[in-house]
Amino acid sequence: MQTTALILAAGQGTRMRSSLVKVLHTLAGKPLIQYSLDVTTSLSSNKPVLVVGHGSDAVREVVGDAARFVYQEEQLGTANAVLTAEDLLAGESDLVLVTNADMPLLTRQTLTRLVQMQESNSGPITMLTLHSTNPRGFGRIIRGGNGDILAIVEEAQATPQQLLINELNAAVYCFRSDWLWENLHKINISPKGEYYLTDSVALAVQQGQTVQGLVLDDPSEAIGINTRTHLAEAEHILQGRINSGWMLAGVTMRDPSTVYVDASVTIGQDTVILPNTHLQGITIIGEGCILGPNSVITNSNIGDHCKIVSSMVEKAILEDHVEIGPFGHLRKGAYLSQGVHMGNFGEVKNSRLGARVKVGHFSYIGDAQIGDDVNIGAGTITCNFDGSKKHPTEIGAGAFIGSDTMLVAPVKIGERARTGAGSVVTHDVPPDCVVVGVPARPLEKNNK
Repeated sequence: MQTTALILAAGQGTRMRSSLVKVLHTLAGKPLIQYSLDVTTSLSSNKPVLVVGHGSDAVREVVGDAARFVYQEEQLGTANAVLTAEDLLAGESDLVLVTNADMPLLTRQTLTRLVQMQESNSGPITMLTLHSTNPRGFGRIIRGGNGDILAIVEEAQATPQQLLINELNAAVYCFRSDWLWENLHKINISPKGEYYLTDSVALAVQQGQTVQGLVLDDPSEAIGINTRTHLAEAEHILQGRINSGWMLAGVTMRDPSTVYVDASVTIGQDTVILPNTHLQGITIIGEGCILGPNSVITNSNIGDHCKIVSSMVEKAILEDHVEIGPFGHLRKGAYLSQGVHMGNFGEVKNSRLGARVKVGHFSYIGDAQIGDDVNIGAGTITCNFDGSKKHPTEIGAGAFIGSDTMLVAPVKIGERARTGAGSVVTHDVPPDCVVVGVPARPLEKNNK
């Protein structure tokens, strides 16, 4: 059977108290809507369909061509939201899987089981339910003696006895397509002036049709995001899943409760992640690295056997066996070749450091090209900005830059050249030359 995924994403999300559309708030580095797309795309015979409303332009910009869109002009309830897709979807597939863009913890495995259950269901609806002593305002599930679902009783209308029921409606459904489009128009408006998809269950039961329920193995999958508190709760659960997955794949985390890894990060085997380390964005970590404690690595590519201690790395590339920190800062465009060592409080921006370069502590390297085996003493600064433009610095292989040297760009230091401590270099230095002083001059040899 063919299935089409329909994701409801039109709600305003007022309880988030934010100018940002609810489904674009991030969880482990990805917008909420992306999780729904990720788990439904492989189940949907065609591109999933998003029902959008508030902030639709922003949602479309983020999602791009990963989905098709229909627009719900007025938020008149979940049944009305589904109905907006009728012209697009009627006759397209055998089944329609309806889920919500604010439920990021649902797994592909669960939704696959839901679809498979509906494929074998003689009736028109199979829905997700959960058992929980925390009802979260969900409707209660009433089942018959044979286990089929007879009704959903909303919490506000439930009797005291019904409120004791701990099987709850997760608001995720798989419908037989022909039945859905034929009967959706029959749902009556509620006292609140909205049309609710939950009423489709009562409609099917009145027709003598079978409604089945799949109980979630993990009730946390049903958590929906309506407030910042819910967002933090889901973040905690999702981070636990991510960290457990990496530890099972061969990554060591001394205290996984203090390690934060975005969903888009990849990590090599035998890497050790120490407490309070954040791996963010599109970051690739090699094998055998030691990261942290207290390190933040964002949108960077880290080679094998690197060590990053209490440092920040953003939009940088490190080859193998690179050591940073403590308290180092690699900024956008930093490229550190194999075996580079950068001491504490060093900073590199938009520069390429050759193999085995050593950068002393309290140094700033910006807009520079540095050859292999260069030693850069403590306190060295590339003075790359003249107030209006950035200028480059070039340092040849094997050069030695003395402590506290100021390299006033644009400037070139030749291979194996040396600068004395405290030098201010304002002119190019030839290979094998030694310069000292302020401004730096070639060192005169005493032949007497």
